[in-house]
Amino acid sequence: MQTTLQCSVRFTGVALHSGHDVTLDVQPAPAGHGIVFERQDLSGPSAERRVTVGPQALIEASLCTLIGNPQGVTISTIEHLMAALSGCGIHNALITLDGPEVPILDGSSRPFVTAFVEAGVQTQNAPLMALRVLRPVEVRMNDAWARLEPAEQLSIAFEIDFPDAAIGHQQLELELCNGTFVRELSDCRTFCRQSDVDFMRANGLALGGTYENAVVVEGADVLSPGGLRRTNEAVRHKMLDAMGDLAVAGAPILGRYVGHRAGHTLTGRLVRALLADPLAFEWIAVGDDQVHSMPGAGVCAADLAARA
Repeated sequence: MQTTLQCSVRFTGVALHSGHDVTLDVQPAPAGHGIVFERQDLSGPSAERRVTVGPQALIEASLCTLIGNPQGVTISTIEHLMAALSGCGIHNALITLDGPEVPILDGSSRPFVTAFVEAGVQTQNAPLMALRVLRPVEVRMNDAWARLEPAEQLSIAFEIDFPDAAIGHQQLELELCNGTFVRELSDCRTFCRQSDVDFMRANGLALGGTYENAVVVEGADVLSPGGLRRTNEAVRHKMLDAMGDLAVAGAPILGRYVGHRAGHTLTGRLVRALLADPLAFEWIAVGDDQVHSMPGAGVCAADLAARA
C-alpha cells in the first residue's frame, strides 16, 4: 500500500551551492499525490510553482539532481532527501521550500531519515505500483557506466576508484530492503577533494560547503573534523546518491542497479533509458507477499541506532 507521513516535519539549513539559508517542510499528502516540491519564494499560482518528481521533470546536471517544470521553476540538490523518502518507504508528500535548493544539512540523508522515523509513516488505502525491470538496460559515458538488471527487489552495487589514498578503490553491494538503507547508507556524507572545493568556489559553487557537511580529502588525509564515519563512507555515499536518483523514476524500482564511476548524470540517463524501452520494464501492484522487498519495509527507530 502507499504511505505518507503522519505529520509535517521542518528542516532549516544552508544550501550547498548558493550558500543561502533554506527552510523546507515535508508535509503529508493524499494517495496518488506522489512527491511534489513547491517553491514558496516565488509568486504566482501554486500549480505553477510546483514540480512533481518524475523522469519528465529531470534536468541533466553533473553536481546534483535537478528537476524543473515547464514554467521554468527548478529545485536542485534533491538527491539526499529523495533517498531518505525512498529508503523510508514514503510515497506521497508535499515539500515546500523558500528557495531553489534543498538544504545540505550534514551532507547525508540521516537528518531527513531521523525526522521521518520520529514523525511516523501512515499507510494509505491505495495500492502501491512499482517498476519491475525485465531486461538489462545500460548507459555509458567515457569510462563510467550504469546498468539496471532484473531482480526481485532493489539492490545497488557500486564501484569507485579515486587517486587520493583517503578514498582509493572501493566496491560494495547491498540489498535495499527491511531498513538496510537506514542502517547502512543514510549517514554517509558527500565527499570531495580539496582541489575540487577550490575549483567550485572559484566558479561560484559550493558556497555553503564546509568541513562539517562534506568529507573533504587531500591525498591520504581526511580534512573534515572527526574523520570518516565508516571506512568506505565514499562508496556508500555514492550508493545513497544512486538511491535518490533512482527515486526520480516516480515509483519504487525492483531491479539491480550497478554503477561504475557513475554519477547523477548517468543514473538520470539510465532511468530515462529504462522508461523509454517498453520491453525493459512492467508496472506491477505490490502485493502482501512483496512488501518485504520494498526499501522502507519494517523501518523503525532501532534502525537509526544500528550501524553495519
